[in-house]
Amino acid sequence: MDNITALPKGVSKAAFARAITELRGVLGESNVITGAAGLVSYTKIMLAVPDSEHQPSAALTVTTVDQIQRVLEICNKYRTPVWPISTGRNFGYGSAAPATAGQLVLDMRKMNAIIEVDAELGTALLEPGVTYVQLNEYLAANSLPYWLSFPSSGGLAGPMGNILDRGTGYNRYGEHAANFCGMEVVLADSTVLRTGMGGIPDTTAWQAYRWGLGPWADGLFLQSNLGIVTKIGVWLMKRPPAHLFFMVAYADLDMAARGVDTMRELRLSNVLETGVIGLTTYVLAATTRRSEIYQGEGSIPVEVMAKYLADRGLPPFATLSVLYGTEAQIAVNFGIAKQAFEAIGGTVISSGDALAGPGIAHWHQNMVGVPNLHEFGIYNFRGGGGSMWFAPVLPARGQEVIKVYRLLDGIFRQYGFDLAGGFVVHGRHLEMIVSLLFDRTSAEETGRAYDCFQQCLQACTSAGYGLYRVNTAFMQQASEAYGPAQKALNRRLKRALDPNGIIAPGKSGVYV
Repeated sequence: MDNITALPKGVSKAAFARAITELRGVLGESNVITGAAGLVSYTKIMLAVPDSEHQPSAALTVTTVDQIQRVLEICNKYRTPVWPISTGRNFGYGSAAPATAGQLVLDMRKMNAIIEVDAELGTALLEPGVTYVQLNEYLAANSLPYWLSFPSSGGLAGPMGNILDRGTGYNRYGEHAANFCGMEVVLADSTVLRTGMGGIPDTTAWQAYRWGLGPWADGLFLQSNLGIVTKIGVWLMKRPPAHLFFMVAYADLDMAARGVDTMRELRLSNVLETGVIGLTTYVLAATTRRSEIYQGEGSIPVEVMAKYLADRGLPPFATLSVLYGTEAQIAVNFGIAKQAFEAIGGTVISSGDALAGPGIAHWHQNMVGVPNLHEFGIYNFRGGGGSMWFAPVLPARGQEVIKVYRLLDGIFRQYGFDLAGGFVVHGRHLEMIVSLLFDRTSAEETGRAYDCFQQCLQACTSAGYGLYRVNTAFMQQASEAYGPAQKALNRRLKRALDPNGIIAPGKSGVYV
């Protein structure tokens, strides 16, 4: 065992070697990976911290629930923690690497069965490794009239991992944590739990009715380390007979804030069912090199960006949305939406070249169930492979958007970075999602990126805004914002369900 890259905390080299020997007896030699060369794919974190802080001790490839149960028995015996991953493509949040060094990555990518799709109810029961592309191809091959909702990473990621991290998408079912139903979970003691209606023998409504009888347990396993989810039910969006994609251009931040208020009212009235307000900087980041806009040091100056946009007839902010339904329904709802947006000064565009460019067309595809990899272009904007998503939750009020935008833009500029992202408007709340892009090959710039993210976190917390999702380098800090009572409860649950702390210690800041 001389090729160990990082030992689990508190585990001796001899004990770890015995654990690895037993794990190989269960999984086979090739499915227990040790050594730096074999673990490269599990260490690409993109974060502004050293790789060593998230270096796994080994990786375990599993294919069955029974194998996971046996792995947990061995891990309990030797106190060796495991970090479960589904597809491991949590880019900008930590990817496949564990929250703390020394954990064994439990790789479930080969557990990728689409167990069942109910064509009448529009539900799917999936294993962890199923990707959006795989499920989308299944729907197409079987001529099933459903669309998927998926995150910006498109087809590379999978429904289970994104749902469990409360990820977001862009169609009618874009709030992913609100559109799953029923889980199978392996607890730390190897017990297999089926939540909701799944406890009924020969259950008929496991993916149709979320609640079951008594306390609803499913929420305990979102963004948590209380169990390992091995199956999940997903609700699919029925493909509508027609749809209309449109954009609303805004001249400035104040108008965009009024656009947030308008979107909130239209969403609460069910005129709109989805929508984002994006910074045009983010659309450019996916299609343009930063050096094409500005070659100087620090952030792109306001006047430089304003001129670049004006020369190309681009607005600084825009709403992007889709209306779903019959042609008649769409006509009515578009009339209502158009009148509302024009009343606040927005320019409504529903056809023409402005919607055809790759940056805007990408969002159209996101909203109608067509996964693509276009958005990964943002990693070429600045270059250097560094990315950390910053994602606070705001009430859906325009004045809140102005406040947080100015707060974060000021901090980004202080550290020499460009604010790029947007707001996903769900109705009563919105998620501001921005990517802190930096050159990870530069130690100086990486240090600035860390300080920038930390100051953004502290400033938002002080102003009453918490993150809904955070990368592994900042999980502990982000969890502190939610107060001692929540922290104490999470710890009590962890001690009750996982007394040896073997499942993903540090996930969401939770330890035994």
